[in-house]
Amino acid sequence: MILSLAIQVSPTSTGQAVGYPSLFLLIVVGALVPVVPTGALVSSAAVVAVHQDAPLALLVVFGVSAFAAFLGDMALYWLGRRGMHSKNGSRWLAAIRDRAPEDRLAQAQGKLEDHGVLVLVLSRLVPAGRIPVMLACLMAKMPLRDFARGDVPACLAWAVTYQLIGILGGSLFKEPWQGVLVAVALTVLISAAPAVWRKVRHAGPAGSAES
Repeated sequence: MILSLAIQVSPTSTGQAVGYPSLFLLIVVGALVPVVPTGALVSSAAVVAVHQDAPLALLVVFGVSAFAAFLGDMALYWLGRRGMHSKNGSRWLAAIRDRAPEDRLAQAQGKLEDHGVLVLVLSRLVPAGRIPVMLACLMAKMPLRDFARGDVPACLAWAVTYQLIGILGGSLFKEPWQGVLVAVALTVLISAAPAVWRKVRHAGPAGSAES
């Protein structure tokens, strides 16, 4: 899926007609349902733009990605606020809670108290950091306007970061598919790193106690 979408995101009229809307929709969906590898999509699209030698295409990928991420975040936060105000909650709020471990939520709440909306910028750059911070904002009853003020630079920084990964992958290899594979591998490693670290950290004391 990622390879086919990346190939579509090219400076040709056909690529623009198919690839950019697909990129936009997938990132929005990925923001609402965090199972789509949105970072990998941005990096892959950037790889193809590099091989097409199209600076304008890179700018379009950046704009589409940042705007789609912002819309997805705002929609999810709005749905979460509705769930907070409802007596019975909502499936969206429940999904946010399920993806925010207690330790990560506690850290996010502490950082939110210390730094305010600035913590939103880092939340999108830290793997698995977006949802705990969003839940902390919901529990703090942060207004939608304040959340948006912090989410704009967060989405811009996120789009720049993953596009740079794609530019790097595209510059190292002659074939676009090679750069896409490298970009996807890097984004998967970055995304998986926090979960692996938590498992190693929790397993450490248990292993020491058994020995």
